[in-house]
Amino acid sequence: MGVFVFLPLVLPLSAWPVARLAEQHLHPRAATWLLTVAAVVLAVCSTLCLALLMVVGTAQLPGNPLPDGWSDPEVREAVPYDEVAGKAAIPALIGVLFSCGRAARQHHRLRLRASRALAGLPPRSVAVLPDDVPYAYALPGRRDRIVTTTGMLRGLTGPERRALFAHERAHLAGRHHRFLLAVQLAGRANPFLRPLRTAVAYTTERWADEEAAARIGDRRLVARAVGKAALASHGAPGATLASFAAPGPVPRRVAALLGPAPVVRSWPPVFTAVGLAAWGAAVGTTVSVLSSANAAVSLFFILQAATPL
Repeated sequence: MGVFVFLPLVLPLSAWPVARLAEQHLHPRAATWLLTVAAVVLAVCSTLCLALLMVVGTAQLPGNPLPDGWSDPEVREAVPYDEVAGKAAIPALIGVLFSCGRAARQHHRLRLRASRALAGLPPRSVAVLPDDVPYAYALPGRRDRIVTTTGMLRGLTGPERRALFAHERAHLAGRHHRFLLAVQLAGRANPFLRPLRTAVAYTTERWADEEAAARIGDRRLVARAVGKAALASHGAPGATLASFAAPGPVPRRVAALLGPAPVVRSWPPVFTAVGLAAWGAAVGTTVSVLSSANAAVSLFFILQAATPL
């Protein structure tokens, strides 16, 4: 396997340049898909890398349940620095699994609490809570709903309320909570992927902004609604739920809405800054996949040969 087994751990750095450029120059929908797919693939590859290293590290522990042949010198020589990397991978992989499980559990509990808060309200697509704290968010589930408060609606005009509802419906239609959860888990699996989580949180909001602007037909109205909601809001109840007044670069969202609509384009031209960054991220992701596959296949045949019949 050689040093190729370590590449998936550091190749997520290749996605950093595309994160900022994609959110600035790509259509928000294309940027969200590109960054999410790259984050998930790179996270899976780095986790597989830790698992392969852990096999070698676990085989060296006394009393381990693995076959004795897996701790032979021939197997250990297949992984460079096996004594250090193999044993260090054990707590690292346990930490990754614990962190991802905790994030998924928190996300589930957040949605469950949000659903319970609506108990007793009419089963309408829009639930208005009697709360002076202004916030609004999209709550996915078996019955997708938009949740807002009287405090939020009180601070918006009628047209601005329509912009709010169009924004939240875009979150639900695009299933943006899945993108947010995917990049959150990827960031837990590999800390180098956390910038992509921040970028996707922004691009999903921009995606919903553009969908709302197209539905309302007035970009300035949506920009004004976003700005007013952000100034009035104290934050949504949970960071993993798509929120109309989500914390973050709201001035950039407003400035983008005051400009022309972005060009719908699935992939940027090669000879541009964002195009080079996108291709760089694609190459880094491909190399990570190939490195992980090479290491996995090599270790499989090595362990198969070392396993006593």
